[in-house]
Amino acid sequence: MGTPSGQRKDDNESKETRMSRPKGRANAQPSSGTISSQAVLAPVIGESKRRSKLKGNVSDQNKVKEYLTLAEAAALVDKTPSNISYLIQYDRLNRYNEYGERIEKARNGELRVSRTELLSYMNESQKWVDRRMKELSITNLELAFMDVPERLRTKHIHRLHPYLGKFIPQLVEYFLSRYFEQGQIVIDPFCGSGTTLVQASEMGINSVGVDISEFNTLIAQVKLAHYDLGLVEKELRDITRRTVAFSDAYFDKKQRFLADHGADLTTDGEYLKTWFAERSLKEMLFFKSLIPDYEYQDLMRVLLSRSIRSCRLIYHYELATPSRPVTEPYECYKHKGKICTPVTTILPRLRFYSKDTVRRIAEFSKLRKYDCTAVVLEGDSRSISLDERANEQIGEKWYQQHLPKGVGVFSSPPYVGQIDYHEQHRYAYELLGFERRDFLEIGPKRAGKSNRAKQAYIDEISKVFINIKKYMPEKSDWYIVANDSLSVYPEIFSRAGLSIVKTFNRPVEDRTERDKRPYSESIFVVR
Repeated sequence: MGTPSGQRKDDNESKETRMSRPKGRANAQPSSGTISSQAVLAPVIGESKRRSKLKGNVSDQNKVKEYLTLAEAAALVDKTPSNISYLIQYDRLNRYNEYGERIEKARNGELRVSRTELLSYMNESQKWVDRRMKELSITNLELAFMDVPERLRTKHIHRLHPYLGKFIPQLVEYFLSRYFEQGQIVIDPFCGSGTTLVQASEMGINSVGVDISEFNTLIAQVKLAHYDLGLVEKELRDITRRTVAFSDAYFDKKQRFLADHGADLTTDGEYLKTWFAERSLKEMLFFKSLIPDYEYQDLMRVLLSRSIRSCRLIYHYELATPSRPVTEPYECYKHKGKICTPVTTILPRLRFYSKDTVRRIAEFSKLRKYDCTAVVLEGDSRSISLDERANEQIGEKWYQQHLPKGVGVFSSPPYVGQIDYHEQHRYAYELLGFERRDFLEIGPKRAGKSNRAKQAYIDEISKVFINIKKYMPEKSDWYIVANDSLSVYPEIFSRAGLSIVKTFNRPVEDRTERDKRPYSESIFVVR
């Protein structure tokens, strides 16, 4: 590998200030007395040059401006206007007009936030971060990535399709940039939707990913494919237009031209008929029937799956793990108690995701390196012939030719009893006809966390590591991301003939939907 395990390439890299998101609106009210940034802001920003700007008394002529525009507020706390807008949207900060009056909605250019509330929020944020770190016994905040906004956690093609259980790209980037070199190979035997491979491609590192799920590998392959951007935009716009025209004619204008089209828009699948409204189901089936007309068919399958995921008859706050079909209006947790109704058409999502897909592919095409290779293999990491399968896909001796440059592993195996990986995408399997291999999953949620499940997990993950190790040089470095609350990994590493060199620990925030319990994971560096 590029550098010894646990030793950074750049030990002088500065640490960024972190920002977390405690629940609840800021309680502080605008004050007419002296505002001390040293007492409120210093724990968060720590920039002495800002402190002098914030001192002053609001009663004199040189008073500090209390009500700030989003741009002014962002500059004050070294964030972006989008960050401030987020705090307002989710009731962390109140809305004011330029006269300091509380408002519910703001006209264009009118919106202001209170300096006092903002600084109080930042101070409470830091206290909250400190408590979380203490709860999780974490001493290094650098790996928390708490200041990374959602748009960067899901940057470019990482958000091409939702996937429960993937790590954020910043975590992969952190380790690849420090411990891998361009031209080397990084292996991910549990590649899922391809996060490791995408980041490796962005950094000029070759990669090989393996996953047991046909749908997971499809997502990864679509992310990493090379595209004619003009043709992608043309085809997605056309298939979307045709689907919209069909829906309008079939449902709104009652022009039943179904027979002329010749598509079979019926299904025997009880799941699809139960979890989707009639209109959504017809639109889905029609879109699917058009896919053979185009070149980028796999991309269209992923687009369709992404669209219908958001259009099931479910609570809006249960996208990842729906509990039951919902057909009546309901009070929505996600939308702050608003009365929401189930989605009955895929068209709004399809229109948006179609344009979003083009944008994300174009963005990644500008960032990725074209002098490296990403290999996605559908198979079982417990038994796959990694070198043979990679060579079959790329070319004779490709894998062996890159071995001298260095090979390592960066992967996050499934956690014991947490996720049923096939079931989370059941809508896609049902509609698109992918083969399900649930019986080959390791540590599925349905198996629980009993001692028997725990032992089975140890057995199967050990088999993966033993097999993958055969395709790596001696003393290669492995980076394994895991929540080892059951203390299974020391035995797994021992069985595979690996030793822990170093362990990093990090808190995990922004968890899925309503689960906000303290949580941490470890990055084991083993050899």
